[in-house]
Amino acid sequence: MDSALIAPVVFAAALAIGAAVTELRSPGSARVTWALVRDRTAVAAGAVVMMVVTVTGGGWSGLAWGVLAGALTGHLVHRARPRDQ
Repeated sequence: MDSALIAPVVFAAALAIGAAVTELRSPGSARVTWALVRDRTAVAAGAVVMMVVTVTGGGWSGLAWGVLAGALTGHLVHRARPRDQ
């Protein structure tokens, strides 16, 4: 296993575990947390960042970092947009 894969996998696992713990404490919060999947602008921004990081990173570690960067970018874009759109 490539050692460059460890960090993005650990970050992704931490995000998933954090969402699960928050859901246990407050039922329905995961739906709010992952609402970015229905936001087309956030998904498009995340996809662009994912592609750029994946292409420049190269290999499996570039793909792992690209997916993580894309998901975080999509989340930030979704939170920055007004709620009425």
